Amino acid sequence: MPLDPRLLEILCCPACHGDLVEKAEGLHCQDCGLLYPIEDGIPVMLVDQAKKVDL
Repeated sequence: MPLDPRLLEILCCPACHGDLVEKAEGLHCQDCGLLYPIEDGIPVMLVDQAKKVDL
């Protein structure tokens, strides 16, 4: 289930404040490369829960 576009507009990466892009795996920060999971339609915006992915 995709996130509401209005929610995606106001969310930013808690680690670097970069923009987030919704992917199938979660929300991906284009600046630092962290991927934040989405569980039951709710983004988990905790740095310690994010995974580093290749840019």
